[in-house]
Amino acid sequence: MRSTGEVMGLDTTFDMAFAKSQLGAGMRIPLSGNVFVSVKESDKPKVLASVKQLAELGFSIIATGGNHAYFEKHGVPSTRINKILEGRPHIGDAIKNGDIALVLNTTETRSSESDSKPIRQTAVMQRVPYYTTLAGILSATKAIAARKANAIEVRPLQDYFR
Repeated sequence: MRSTGEVMGLDTTFDMAFAKSQLGAGMRIPLSGNVFVSVKESDKPKVLASVKQLAELGFSIIATGGNHAYFEKHGVPSTRINKILEGRPHIGDAIKNGDIALVLNTTETRSSESDSKPIRQTAVMQRVPYYTTLAGILSATKAIAARKANAIEVRPLQDYFR
């Protein structure tokens, strides 16, 4: 049998199973710190509840200009940070300095994809978890909440299928 690099997260809830899958893949889901958020316009209303939940869980929200304004307008305190192309200090510097625990970033256009490429590269190099899809962002938020509320239980596979 050859390894394909796959991992499995198994639990009684999706939220904890997702958390376990991320740990199994070598991604450490943070339980505190700063969350960088830069999502495309159409995703802002869809991630608002997740961003609010992260703030309620004790995370600080750091966002690019448009996202910062949107979150502030909807009652989520956030701090504005420059995009890399807007000059220093910018989000790349913050990630390199260890100031960012989680990156949530969706893109819409080729321009926004190329703007976010250095952010993703820096996150990978610094081993900062990042999510680039709406489904990933929502799942990661639920996993963080589950991890903060419950300890991870390790049980034999047979315990789940009796």
